[in-house]
Amino acid sequence: MSEEKTEVQLLQEKLLMDKKHAAKVIDDVEMAKAMDFAEGYKKFLNDNKTEREVAAFIIEEAKKRGFTEFDKFGTYKPGDKVYYLNRKKAVILAVIGKKSIAEGAHIAAAHIDSPRVDLKPNPLYESNEIALLKTHYYGGIRKYQWPTVPLSMHGIIVRKDGTEIDINIGEKEGEPQFIISDLLPHLAREQSERKLGQGIKGEELNVIVGSLPFKADSGSELVKLNILKMLNDKYGIVEEDFLTAEIEMVPATKVNDIGFDRSLIGGYGHDDRVCAYPELMAILELEEVPEHTAVAVFADKEETGSDGNTGLNSSFLRYFIADLARLEGLMGRDALSKSKCLSADVNAAFDPTFSSPFESANSAYINKGIVVTKYTGSGGKGGTSDASAEFVGEVTRIFTAADVCWQMGELGAVDAGGGGTVAKYVANLDIDVVDVGVPVLSMHAPYEVVSKFDVYSTYRACYEFYSAE
Repeated sequence: MSEEKTEVQLLQEKLLMDKKHAAKVIDDVEMAKAMDFAEGYKKFLNDNKTEREVAAFIIEEAKKRGFTEFDKFGTYKPGDKVYYLNRKKAVILAVIGKKSIAEGAHIAAAHIDSPRVDLKPNPLYESNEIALLKTHYYGGIRKYQWPTVPLSMHGIIVRKDGTEIDINIGEKEGEPQFIISDLLPHLAREQSERKLGQGIKGEELNVIVGSLPFKADSGSELVKLNILKMLNDKYGIVEEDFLTAEIEMVPATKVNDIGFDRSLIGGYGHDDRVCAYPELMAILELEEVPEHTAVAVFADKEETGSDGNTGLNSSFLRYFIADLARLEGLMGRDALSKSKCLSADVNAAFDPTFSSPFESANSAYINKGIVVTKYTGSGGKGGTSDASAEFVGEVTRIFTAADVCWQMGELGAVDAGGGGTVAKYVANLDIDVVDVGVPVLSMHAPYEVVSKFDVYSTYRACYEFYSAE
């Protein structure tokens, strides 16, 4: 016979939160679904390492599910599915809901760009018979992490005649890869005295691309010339074509399971494709026509401040919602002010090795589900939208009712640093918005780590939000 619970135990059960590991609160069937979902995500992450590649993948998958290109002068009925591609770098998908857009849309917004190393407009040079590419890093990277990491080259070259050439080198078996060198420890006394943030400087992130000279009796920069000849033979380009190119150097490493128990995923680009993929799958797999129009936004340029016409500090989302409203004879603001949004972006997972920048009671933890972040920013909540208590309550009630595992977490301890998401730009449109997403270990590194269960929880959270009344 079981013993009766004490008054203390009863009060603890009634009054205290119980932040349990996911494996202790879900059954084996649900955990198996999480493991299966992770396999699709791993393939997606391996195959799509730039915002252009992700955007193309989204459009391809959307077309398979019956989405058609949005016509702002068209006619749509509940259940119709549309897509909008913004300059090949940002995408909006929408499933028209049963209710009028005047009652608002249910929006989830993630970004599909990741920290990386971009080529400068005039990148190729030769030094001491080694050919290198000059770069300009993109987003908030820790520069010392990027040397000695195998790199692949992705992007587009627009030639003088306007033809476009897609570049993807270093991902397939047998293809060459590239690397940024570092100084050997035997000669690094001076370098070792630098502060960590200056251990590698921006102008030292030079990519090695070759070392064999063009076979000629005379001439200068023959290694550079040999590289250009190879590129000309394969792609028909000349050095001037680099001026109108967008080429990114990204880690060539493949996505892997981490740990004996295979509970974690390691790879490049979790921030923020780990939220973009669940958001995408949620809208693609909606089984019923939603009450409110469901909108999935996949934006570019978040890692550099969301500026530019493919970032969410521009007007492309506002215009899209306005076009939907106009189809019903409404003003865009009529729909925007009634809309609700999940800003789907990652948060920092508590790292027991580097625990001091975290405040443990208010941190996000791996394997405890999607993390809800009421505000980001830094210092005195600078640069954040700070979601209202009413909206946080509404969103978490949706999650709880559907048995979605969720947790609440801040981005580290007060004054330890900080960061931002697209939430403030969505809030500027008079939309209720809160940050939700996957906790990440080693965020912004060339190789990040997430929990498979947290990825699946994010999928379920987006699905239930799209489906909510």
